[in-house]
Amino acid sequence: MKKVLLTFFSLTLVLVLAACGNNNKTNNAANSAATNAPAADASAEPATEPAAEPVTLVVGASPKPHAEILKAIAPLLEKQGIKLEIKEFTDYILPNTQLAENELDANFFQHKPYLDDQNKQNGTDLVSVTAVHVEPFGAYSKKIKSIGELADGAKVAIPNDATNGGRALILLAKNGLIKLKDDTNITSTTADITENPKNLKIVELEAAMLPRQLDEVDLALINTNYALEAKLVPTKDALFIEGTDSPYANLLVARPDNKDSDAIQKLAAALTSPEAKAFIEKEYQGSIIPAF
Repeated sequence: MKKVLLTFFSLTLVLVLAACGNNNKTNNAANSAATNAPAADASAEPATEPAAEPVTLVVGASPKPHAEILKAIAPLLEKQGIKLEIKEFTDYILPNTQLAENELDANFFQHKPYLDDQNKQNGTDLVSVTAVHVEPFGAYSKKIKSIGELADGAKVAIPNDATNGGRALILLAKNGLIKLKDDTNITSTTADITENPKNLKIVELEAAMLPRQLDEVDLALINTNYALEAKLVPTKDALFIEGTDSPYANLLVARPDNKDSDAIQKLAAALTSPEAKAFIEKEYQGSIIPAF
């Protein structure tokens, strides 16, 4: 009997010791796993969506003042994810041609009468997005200091495009140098002159050439953007100039398919922002007038 009890107690002790050993191994393994596990990075930021790629707008513009104004408002657009690529033109034809052919997203150089005429002549349907500024048209000379000095038979140069040529003739009429059939008709031509008391010899030249012809003519009527490029100051150098009520506001122009896009509308807003107005007024000192 004693042997049986002894054997029983021995077996029980072995089982208890075995169980304790297994528990210790399990706990040690768990502790080791916890110790070797990489610690969580408390400073890690939550995952975010990658930033959207900036939208690029290719805009055609005359070097002065249009490209300068675009460069001034470019930082406003950059903050909104829009990058401006400014393509400068020294003529009035290619900016509309390239816009119609989708090589540009917009252009900025022309007033509405010119845009309307170009659409009619070329069968395009380019549209105004917003008016930005007015460039008062002026008359300049290196030979005389006042209209009264303009001699009989004087040579007067005007732009050869339909609307700016008419605009020049209207300005001559308003200053008493000629009379027109209708001095409000923007498409007036030299054939519409009814009186020319000084027998002025009116020559039509490409608008961009006019500042370079000042040595060759007695008087030239020049678009302000070309006057500025030639270092002329319209408010000081022009013998006479359009008033601030000029209806020829320069426009941001686009196509019907993109005029309402988010990027074009943001460009329009930047061009008519307080920052744009402040830049125009400070930089051009009245030679260019905000139209907003």
